[in-house]
Amino acid sequence: MRAQFIYFISLYATLLAIINPMEAIPVFLKLLSGKDQAVQRAVARKSCLYATYLMFFFLVFGTLLLKAFGVSVSMIKIVGGIVLMRIGFQLFAPSSRSGMIPTAGSTQADGMDVAFSPLAMPIMFGPGGIATLISMAATLHVSLSWSEQQLIPIAATCLAIIATMVTVYFSLAYSEKILKRIGPSGLDAATRITGFFVAAMGMGLILNGLVEYLQPYGLVAR
Repeated sequence: MRAQFIYFISLYATLLAIINPMEAIPVFLKLLSGKDQAVQRAVARKSCLYATYLMFFFLVFGTLLLKAFGVSVSMIKIVGGIVLMRIGFQLFAPSSRSGMIPTAGSTQADGMDVAFSPLAMPIMFGPGGIATLISMAATLHVSLSWSEQQLIPIAATCLAIIATMVTVYFSLAYSEKILKRIGPSGLDAATRITGFFVAAMGMGLILNGLVEYLQPYGLVAR
């Protein structure tokens, strides 16, 4: 049980670092500039639901997607690691990481035109999250024997996803208060620190994927 708890905390921290609510707060407020708090919270709730649906989709069908495209788990880890490293390095350059994210603002009174794109995807669930969950799904399905013991990791994964999105929701719902409390410099510092850990996780995925890829050729000890 302790191992599963550590696994839950690890996945929760990984997903939270990839999403990085501290980075999403300024974009969220800019997209919903001029909207009242009720609208902001409704949009935050809707976008978090969209992101949760996407996460569970890739968790459930991740292995099927791998088989359909003929991609191995090791390749997913390597590519996902490269994506995570790129995201991590971009977090060190605040002025350059939002170029692909439209920030013109919502044109609807209820703000729902930005709930799915760009909030749910790619801000909350982008390439890093996709690579992480597909890799996780492949690992779970490979060892799955439908025993009670094997269902525990799946339950821990689902709880980690839900806990992550609940945290993101509260971060966005109280974004104005958070921004006033820590200020722009605090957000920038938190983003840069998160970027370091995201880049480190990306490197870990790359090395792990390389080891798995080279093991069948006898180039790496099992």
